[in-house]
Amino acid sequence: MITPQNIFRHELIGLPVKVNESSHEGFIGIHGKVVDETKNTITVDVDGTEKQVPKNVATFHFKLPDGTVVEIDGRIIVARPEDRIKKKFRKYW
Repeated sequence: MITPQNIFRHELIGLPVKVNESSHEGFIGIHGKVVDETKNTITVDVDGTEKQVPKNVATFHFKLPDGTVVEIDGRIIVARPEDRIKKKFRKYW
């Protein structure tokens, strides 16, 4: 089960996401469902259009299946999804 404490170790594909902050103004406010993830980007389906958002310049709000919204700094999750599962994370809250 995905919780705010273990979201780093779970698959992000399929979760609703919103770009809350970004150093590039064009990415702020993008919201939809995560359809793909690479080492440096998250691809979001926005009304049938796919948009790629670089992880290292954005802060994301992920909505978990239980309705909880978790804010994650994209710099923390810059890694291939399969490597991120093995990575040790410091406690961030």
